[in-house]
Amino acid sequence: MTLAGGRSSRKPERSRVADPDPRPADLLDWYDRHRRDLPWRAAPGATPDPYRVWLSEIMLQQTTVTAVAPYFARFIARWENVRALAAAPLEDVLRAWAGLGYYARARNLHACAKVVVERYGAALPSTEAALAELPGIGSYTAAAIAAIAYGVRAAAVDGNVERVVARLYAVEQELPAAKPHLRALAAQLVPAQRTGDFAQGLMDLGATICTPKRPACAICPWMSACRARARGDPAAFPRRARKRAGKLRRGAAFVALRADGSVLVRARAPRGLLGGMTEVPTTAWTPDFDGVAALGEAPAFAGARPQWRRIAGVVRHIFTHFPLELAVYRAQLPAGTRAPAGTRWTLLADLGGEALPSLMRKVVAHALPGAANITNSADMFSVSFTDSARRRAPGNLSKRSSRQ
Repeated sequence: MTLAGGRSSRKPERSRVADPDPRPADLLDWYDRHRRDLPWRAAPGATPDPYRVWLSEIMLQQTTVTAVAPYFARFIARWENVRALAAAPLEDVLRAWAGLGYYARARNLHACAKVVVERYGAALPSTEAALAELPGIGSYTAAAIAAIAYGVRAAAVDGNVERVVARLYAVEQELPAAKPHLRALAAQLVPAQRTGDFAQGLMDLGATICTPKRPACAICPWMSACRARARGDPAAFPRRARKRAGKLRRGAAFVALRADGSVLVRARAPRGLLGGMTEVPTTAWTPDFDGVAALGEAPAFAGARPQWRRIAGVVRHIFTHFPLELAVYRAQLPAGTRAPAGTRWTLLADLGGEALPSLMRKVVAHALPGAANITNSADMFSVSFTDSARRRAPGNLSKRSSRQ
């Protein structure tokens, strides 16, 4: 007997035979009964808003539904349409995005809004080809917007959909090489009608039933058609090539606190990792970082010689392609100390309004435990020092999965 969690009370029944083909109607019937109530989704029978569809799809890239929901609500409240977003300063958009991660998305979101206003009169285009030409919109996002917002017959294939399709057809080819094949199989499933509901149904199926571990096969609408279930090992799909671990990079961060309660910050370069975001000064992040020489790269202040004190432990953070460890140094300076070139002072109490990425929040919380209590009205700088310390424990690194 197969249990809801995907486990079996006896050895897998490998003689089970799957039905020939999954029926789109079965998924749509399931979606009508079990669709998730999400803030960006149109109610049943209502016309979707392309702006909300686009905004949500960009935010949901590599990010969970739970994490996205409050950010989406704040964006919609502040910028209710494409024209309003395009008119906003990029710095405001980055501040509103702070903490959501993958910050190139925010820069591309803003650039895309400007292009849509200038080229399309503030109306997102309705074809996959035109959408895919816009900043920050790849093949998946173009298909999702076209299908959900405009009813185009398009296959929106993200990680959840790849998993569903790989199991349905027991695809032995490993990811990422299998992506074109999985996309072709998914395209064959898309019905001529209700394409948006079908796309969202596939997303919901992957997020709630056909999950990475312990899939709930017994309540899946495509249970009888699933070849991986017939084999008895659905959780073994999709097959994946082993990833090469990124090489550890290390560096130092410098938290300078002035007597008037200001902390020294600067803006990162507009392009590249964390582009345009706010940070405390740091050294370069390299595999061969020399900790002994780190203080030679600390900020220099005219008329002041701060005593830099290293805080015990390190701040750990995982980027997509590499892990990072930062040693953190703290120094106190007199009120009135001028900021070095390329930096500025901002009140510690105002950090919640800065475009401070998660890494820098960890750094500030590590250096200044009292910063754990600093929040703004949007609760965008809410860091628990206890949690920060827990994150520093070896082996306690987390990674967000998308759309669940």
